[in-house]
Amino acid sequence: MKTPAAIATLRDSKRLWAIAAVHGMVHRLLPVADAIAARLEPGDAVVFLGNLIGGAAGGEAPDVAPTIDLALALRRRALGLPGARACDVVFLRGSQEEMWTKLEQLHYAQGPGEVLRWMLQRGLGSTITAYGGEGAIGEGERAVRDGPMAIARWTSQLRQGLRARPGHAQWLTAVRRAALSGSGQLLAVHHGVDTTKPLDLQGDAFWWGGTTPFETIDAPYGDIERFIRGFDRSHPGVRDQSHTLTLDGGCGFGGPLLGALLDANGKLLDVVEG
Repeated sequence: MKTPAAIATLRDSKRLWAIAAVHGMVHRLLPVADAIAARLEPGDAVVFLGNLIGGAAGGEAPDVAPTIDLALALRRRALGLPGARACDVVFLRGSQEEMWTKLEQLHYAQGPGEVLRWMLQRGLGSTITAYGGEGAIGEGERAVRDGPMAIARWTSQLRQGLRARPGHAQWLTAVRRAALSGSGQLLAVHHGVDTTKPLDLQGDAFWWGGTTPFETIDAPYGDIERFIRGFDRSHPGVRDQSHTLTLDGGCGFGGPLLGALLDANGKLLDVVEG
């Protein structure tokens, strides 16, 4: 199976650390990152499974920018190990990262006010505030009433706020749709996989979910034998099945953040919690 360019390829590692959706909960990421940093070994890979930013609509108050700072610090720690390569740490695109990217195109949207409200209802407001300041949401609501040029000015200011934080723009550029192990047997995603389509035609299935319920996947998908995700709307905790592993303790919804240590074949070895 040829790997699309938007999907990261992990080199064959002995171990993989997978971190579930953080939703901007820096206080929950801190103990997980500390636990992983203390146990990192040369050759380990680290994958953040999407929704590092944003907030859970109706959930806890997030702190987006420090969350990314902490994630980047863990990346530096991992890449400081002997023999480490840049491909050893991967950030996946979740629904929050997707919405933030689409926000830059808001001035092209039909009904931009409805689109912005839809994003705010799904937790994007915390990221807008992180890079635009306390009044940024109100400024955006005024901009969508004033038209495309006002919207473009507003989103440009948000981009400037992102670039003002060291490493944040580079982080967003490096976000990938999914991560595939070097052997091709393990696939890490944010939320779902549509097993009726090839990898390069997944569309939004990776972050919004596909026609195939993740927990019902009970057979290999091409060469892929193991699937890992970091978000499930029901927040089941750790759900370890024959071909799938879900990690979601409800971080941002009042529950803990989960990190998992896996072997090269995706077998669950340990879970850390914050």
